[in-house]
Amino acid sequence: MSYAVIQTGGKQYRVEENDILDIEKLDGDEGATVTFEVLARSTGGALTVGTPLISGATVTGEIVDQFRAKKIIAYKKKRRKGYERKVGHRQSLTKVKITSL
Repeated sequence: MSYAVIQTGGKQYRVEENDILDIEKLDGDEGATVTFEVLARSTGGALTVGTPLISGATVTGEIVDQFRAKKIIAYKKKRRKGYERKVGHRQSLTKVKITSL
């Protein structure tokens, strides 16, 4: 079983072939190919770790969908003070299918 650790959107993900990830929005249309730089890679039992990246190693994926996540509500209240604050947020996400390591 081989896998890789990639970094995108300020986060790190452990991926294998044919994985489908929801990550922070990437530029591109559905069907476009994206490449990610590799932080670590495992082939069989051997783990290779980069400093910070493995030179020449890439992971390619295909954009499946551009969508927005469910709305998150942040609500603050202080009792007996008349203070209430409600803020909503919806994150833009990209669904990516990993095609090759």
